Amino acid sequence: MADTAPPTDADPTLAELLATHPHLQTDPTCGLVFEGVALNAIADAVGTPCWVMGAGTLRHRLRRMQAAMQAAGLNVGIHYAVKANDHTAVLSLIGEEGHGADIVSGGELARTQRAGIAAGRVVFSGVGKTDAELEQAISLGVGQINVESAEELAIISAIASRLGRTAKVALRVNPDVDAKTHAKITTGLAANKFGIPFADAAALYAHAASLPGVQPVGFATHIGSQILTAAPYRAAYARVATLVRSVRDSGLSVEVVDCGGGLGISYRTEAEGQPEALAGAIRAELGDLGVRLAIEPGRWLAGPAGVLLSSVILRKEQGMAAPFLVLDSAMNELLRPSMYDAWHGILPLAPQAFSQPTELAHVVGPVCESGDTFARDRLLPRLERGARVAILDTGAYGSVMSSTYNSRPLAAQVLVEDGRWKVIRHRQTVEELWQDETMPSHLAGHA
Repeated sequence: MADTAPPTDADPTLAELLATHPHLQTDPTCGLVFEGVALNAIADAVGTPCWVMGAGTLRHRLRRMQAAMQAAGLNVGIHYAVKANDHTAVLSLIGEEGHGADIVSGGELARTQRAGIAAGRVVFSGVGKTDAELEQAISLGVGQINVESAEELAIISAIASRLGRTAKVALRVNPDVDAKTHAKITTGLAANKFGIPFADAAALYAHAASLPGVQPVGFATHIGSQILTAAPYRAAYARVATLVRSVRDSGLSVEVVDCGGGLGISYRTEAEGQPEALAGAIRAELGDLGVRLAIEPGRWLAGPAGVLLSSVILRKEQGMAAPFLVLDSAMNELLRPSMYDAWHGILPLAPQAFSQPTELAHVVGPVCESGDTFARDRLLPRLERGARVAILDTGAYGSVMSSTYNSRPLAAQVLVEDGRWKVIRHRQTVEELWQDETMPSHLAGHA
């Protein structure tokens, strides 16, 4: 299944991709420019593959998201979904803008603390939190733990009681709403592993109120990722609103509704999800409940703020058929095309390339997997060995999903803003691939 519905229209042209990515421009001398920085200059200095994040783009999108909520008359706490891009520089920027974080592991919690985000502004989600992670979160005093099951609620109660603490919890409700997204990133159907069945939520909330060590504060829901319309949100929030009223009618307090995230972006020609539409859905279904509201955006904020720079290491001709352009980037850098059949825009870095005729080409990586493919039958200017490209919209679920498969070192990362750039992660060396490995003594002679 594709990342979204199978395309029925033509791919966007290079000019159309530029038009929908205003943070990118072309310069007749230095080529593709990102937030005032020539991407060729970065590639010259640090090589490729290289991830580049635009701090200005990320700030702009954060502020637009917040403005959309405020314009709808909503006071909504923004908790950035750390899983989208967990670099501490990104998290520090989120904190500087006054926002919190949504985490799904103890490692992500540690990253938020290193980045200076107060524990009280952290929401801990996830279907399988370990005892050690829960102890860490409760000890630090995270703002909220989103509980995924009755079994997890009992574990939290026991741990918090042992620590002499009270954990604020929200029950994550599975509303059984189809978000109409990729099967691997939908999370709100009854068949998914996430959340508490809607029919069980009210009784479990009442049970939580009787347990030591926990304070139930409300409900959370999250129905999936790469959602492009407001309709699934409205359906889910309507069900949550019914639940809130029912629980309150039974005499219990509900202070919080965590609306989740999942707002999608335009990778190809699909219309980007609109924060204003999300705000409208929240206001329509939850605006009269008098609860504290929160959202957990990730992809919408970070995705368009990043590109992956790569170089053509081989042009493999196939007679009259489309050539293979083998990049120095691979599926171990950007997994989404292999995992989800995801479409990502590709732009050349050279200035003259935008005025040249185009041809069909297959863009692939060097890893020994047929799935190591970024694009098939993509219209691009003729690219020879050494040509550079930028793979677009990789700021979310890009570097965080990287691996060292085929013993390929992790790529460098760079942050750009206001015409300046800085390396925020140096390229891993080959020797660092095995620096934590140890050799049994009986094999030492064969090292």
